[in-house]
Amino acid sequence: MTLAYFDQFASPALLGLPLVLPATTIPLMLLPTTSRLIQNRTSTLTNHMILIATKQIFYPLRPEAHKWAAAYTTLLLLLLMMNLLGLLPYTFTPTTQLSINMALALPLWLATITIGLRLRTNATLAHMLPEGTPSPLIPMLIVIETISQLIRPLALAVRLTANLTAGHLLLQLASSATLYALTLPTTPFTLLMITLLLLTVLELAVGFIQAYVFVLLLSLYLQEST
Repeated sequence: MTLAYFDQFASPALLGLPLVLPATTIPLMLLPTTSRLIQNRTSTLTNHMILIATKQIFYPLRPEAHKWAAAYTTLLLLLLMMNLLGLLPYTFTPTTQLSINMALALPLWLATITIGLRLRTNATLAHMLPEGTPSPLIPMLIVIETISQLIRPLALAVRLTANLTAGHLLLQLASSATLYALTLPTTPFTLLMITLLLLTVLELAVGFIQAYVFVLLLSLYLQEST
């Protein structure tokens, strides 16, 4: 039973062929299409939401960091699509894998460190030691700040993995309980169904929020380096 709950985090296959590709292609075929010159309401609303999210992320940053807007917005959309992918049938959520999240967090964090050391070397190194620190505490604080800098990509990856894994496990438990409640009276089944719907809405919100938080924290790291 425990293994069955974690099977949702593996890519489903039929006759050795992965089902992720047709499961993600069919919903895309149902979306309304538009020409290059004429936009429909869906594309206009999507572009407007992307613009709002980009402004919220890069408004506090210095102009030197605005050149990263395209890369970070693309990352935001990629994470959002992967977070919501697991809510479709016959798919799995790639961002529940720690290795994938580390592959996204580590290079981008390393890029912010490299930019800081190249453009603002003194200011970047000054973050390792707060101003006015007593002399006996200097070595210990330098070690603590260095460790806190090094665990940043791990914290980003673990936060994203843990939130999505917990949410999907909760959905799995709720859906299993709702399925078993088919033989029960109407009232318990109705309550479980409402709970499952609310958890689904919550997981949708978690997918949006975690993608935004991941990119927002990376932008804060970039702010320290530019």
